[in-house]
Amino acid sequence: MREFENPDRWDKAAQHYEKTAHPFTARFAETALTHVPLTSHSRVLDVAAGTGALAHAAARSGAQVLAIDFSPGMVARIAAAGLPNVDATVMDGQALALPDASFDAVFSIFGVIMFPDWRKGLAEMARVTRPGGHGVVATWQEQGAATFLLLGQIRRKLFPERETMAMPEGVKALGDPEGFARELVAAGYRVSRIDRVIFDYVLDVAMLDDPDTLFGMSQDWVSLNDAEKAAVIAEARHMAGDEPILPIPSTALIAVGER
Repeated sequence: MREFENPDRWDKAAQHYEKTAHPFTARFAETALTHVPLTSHSRVLDVAAGTGALAHAAARSGAQVLAIDFSPGMVARIAAAGLPNVDATVMDGQALALPDASFDAVFSIFGVIMFPDWRKGLAEMARVTRPGGHGVVATWQEQGAATFLLLGQIRRKLFPERETMAMPEGVKALGDPEGFARELVAAGYRVSRIDRVIFDYVLDVAMLDDPDTLFGMSQDWVSLNDAEKAAVIAEARHMAGDEPILPIPSTALIAVGER
């Protein structure tokens, strides 16, 4: 099992994820929400919700939101927010225990793309979307995002002979708009738009003092020896120069389909 497919790994990372990744992914979630009209009568499903960036943003519209994730630790962070119109439960996005056509809008922001069977995940999203409802999926383009993207860039510079961690199959398959559209159609959606969206991940350079917290979920980091890790950190500090913040431009595709 790859690390990103292990719920125990995400359980351990949940609190840190909420503090670091959640504010970043929330920017993409909020962009995704601009494409789907929600009201207080809308029923919304957030698949592989993480700590609830999309769920929280959708809840501000007054919609009733169900957030699901395979990691109990992530679900606990969503529930801890105590939002009255957000329910959170542990569930496998590849086999949703939910009725057909039961949601007005179904979202997965950088979630379904990580599934071992991501095509089944997309098909399940479509199955539970009502006719006329919307499905919205966000995926990373290029070599991922944020600290994963930074680490890959530095590794290729410092250790060009070393292979970097392969991107999940779903990310690779959905990384170009034409392939993305084909897969959504195969899942059961009619594609209305696919947008390319870029936001900076803002890395606090002080966090490089604890690099395992930043990079520890990546096999590209775990596979380095101590000297190589020190070289990576030195290069990241060099990239930042005298600035306390290192911006990492990260590119996503956000696709909107109609059922």
